Amino acid sequence: MDWSNVTAEELVDALKEVEWTTPPRPLLEFFQKFTTPKTRAKWSARLKCNFYYYRTNYFILLTLTLVIALLRRPLGLIAVIFAALSIGCLNDSFAAAVSERMTKAIRKISPPVAAKLRPPVSTAARGRPLKGTVYICGKDRRFFVVGLMAVSLLLWFLASAINLILVSLPLGILSIVLHATLRTPNLKARLNSFREEFRAVWRGYSDA
Repeated sequence: MDWSNVTAEELVDALKEVEWTTPPRPLLEFFQKFTTPKTRAKWSARLKCNFYYYRTNYFILLTLTLVIALLRRPLGLIAVIFAALSIGCLNDSFAAAVSERMTKAIRKISPPVAAKLRPPVSTAARGRPLKGTVYICGKDRRFFVVGLMAVSLLLWFLASAINLILVSLPLGILSIVLHATLRTPNLKARLNSFREEFRAVWRGYSDA
């Protein structure tokens, strides 16, 4: 597959739709075969491929970076959990799973309240969207994403950890970009990119 045909928007859409609950790639594979891309086009294609293929590893790496930076700030560690949930809710399947578990828990306490938390009729099963919007307990997931991130920022402020976040977060992102730049995509990564390949083919037909 030619990853240069996949736009950043298509990559973001695929990351929203693909399962994030899959196990991370093995460490032996994650830290294997590093090379420098020879052209900007190859660098761009490699970056997209690795972001998609190692998405779970990168998510864990970024979370661990924040955890290590905040080991002496218990309140800050709690904020990391909220931030991780906020990022996770950007993924369709993760948001749907969170909605289902929350609804089940509320149903055990109050079935009438749980009934009011059903997603609008315009959505498919388990809160999945028919046309773009994902709901968590009947509310647009963006409400939860913004709310959880706001709580994280508040807790980091109360823990006096804003400076640590401003240092550790860029370091985590930089390490991810460096890995995605230098890690040579393997055959398995290419074979597991069927979603992007479908999108690229679809774009080719739509442009014809």
